[in-house]
Amino acid sequence: MIHIVCRHRFILAIFAARVNYNCKTYLISSDMKKVLFLLPLLVYCLSSGVALAQNDQANPVREHLYRVYLTDKKGTPYSIAKPQAFLSSKALERRARQGISIDATDLPVNPKYEKAVEKQGMKVVGKSKWHNTLLVATTDSVAAEKLTALACVKEVKRVHSYNIKEEKLTRAKLVDSSNAVADTTYYGKAFANINTINGIPLHNAGFKGAGMTIAIFDGGFMNTDVIPLLQNVKVLGTRDFVYPRSTDIFADADHGTMVLSCMGANQPGLIVGTAPEASYYLIHTEEGPYESWAEEDFWTMGAEYADSIGVDIINSSLGYHSFDDKAQNYRRQDLNGRTAFISQTASRLADKGIVLCNSAGNSGQGTWKKVGVPADSHNILAVGALSPNRNNALFSSVGPSHDGRVKPDVMSLGAPATVIGGTGKIEGANGTSFASPVLCGMVACLWQALPHLTAHQILNLIRQTANQADDPDNIFGYGIADFEKAYNTGKQQ
Repeated sequence: MIHIVCRHRFILAIFAARVNYNCKTYLISSDMKKVLFLLPLLVYCLSSGVALAQNDQANPVREHLYRVYLTDKKGTPYSIAKPQAFLSSKALERRARQGISIDATDLPVNPKYEKAVEKQGMKVVGKSKWHNTLLVATTDSVAAEKLTALACVKEVKRVHSYNIKEEKLTRAKLVDSSNAVADTTYYGKAFANINTINGIPLHNAGFKGAGMTIAIFDGGFMNTDVIPLLQNVKVLGTRDFVYPRSTDIFADADHGTMVLSCMGANQPGLIVGTAPEASYYLIHTEEGPYESWAEEDFWTMGAEYADSIGVDIINSSLGYHSFDDKAQNYRRQDLNGRTAFISQTASRLADKGIVLCNSAGNSGQGTWKKVGVPADSHNILAVGALSPNRNNALFSSVGPSHDGRVKPDVMSLGAPATVIGGTGKIEGANGTSFASPVLCGMVACLWQALPHLTAHQILNLIRQTANQADDPDNIFGYGIADFEKAYNTGKQQ
């Protein structure tokens, strides 16, 4: 577009000079002929320039994201013997407590391989040490051919293509919550959230999540930093892994705001979450306008970051099975916890000492019906949604996984759950997106009470003490979680 604008200015300058000259001399015929000759040329150039501009808008620059699988980590400057270079002291303490050793998957991607990829004109926008992959951005349509020619590259997959454009985000206007009416209970309008899964006895025993760190993976945390009812929440930090859009995560969607409020809200008499004394990291991994495999890479980067900083628990109210590029869609036979990139990541978390709570999905009444990914993963809690009468919400996705594992794992209130929206208002919201964090907060309280247990043991304890653990099915899984029973059972282990 720049060269078109410059050309227009040049022609307009010539035309202006001719008019001024003729005005001064009262129409000298030879020059007038030149002006008349230039007019059609000017009109043609302007019109063709407009056409070119319109054509540019119709065919904007297209950028591609590729997942680059590297061959190995040979020659890396990092060492398993010196994990302090890539894992925080809190992460190392969490692993030591659970008897988890450092292994080759923990070593960062080899910087030499990263530079070799960049020399091909690619922009590295993300990486995964657990998968030994890079995420690269380029406008080069034959980038895959260039990359596969490198000795350090094993495989290349295109995970996203999009038109480069700027998008401005605006914050929702806050409502005045200063006159909110207090409820008769400590939990305010959120009483049913915690009561449904029998979590109040843990709070009464002094376990409200203190000392536990929870990471929330979501698509936006609208106004979380300014909503009065969330000012008591202990947010330790934020991180944005989404590309290409660089966002203010507090001006994006309010889905993450609602999720956080289920756990972290701490306004007695108005709304108290299930882990009001826990600490939180807010991590942006979901790109709202698109659905693509790249979001699995963003999620994976979030998981590895959470591991590295010592997070104990992750809540992910996200799930995938269909994408903008239909060729990327998953099939039911892919729901084995091993096929999807994101599920491979999620299935590794407990082995790193982290508990993942993930929404089961809201496809129960659709044609898909099943849980999505990463809810199909091994060694996580896929959480389905209950209505207040303790029936399953009709929209709540069902199992089992394709390889026959029980899914969902457990159930929690989600139809509706009480949340705080992006305007700062207390409201009801439907979805397994909210059943998951309601339960996730209680996981933090349980683990605070039973710090000697490992991530795997916490997962098993919650399943084994749910109300139909002896007869699980593909709708309720192991049943409605019971955290008082889990606590009492866990004390004996």
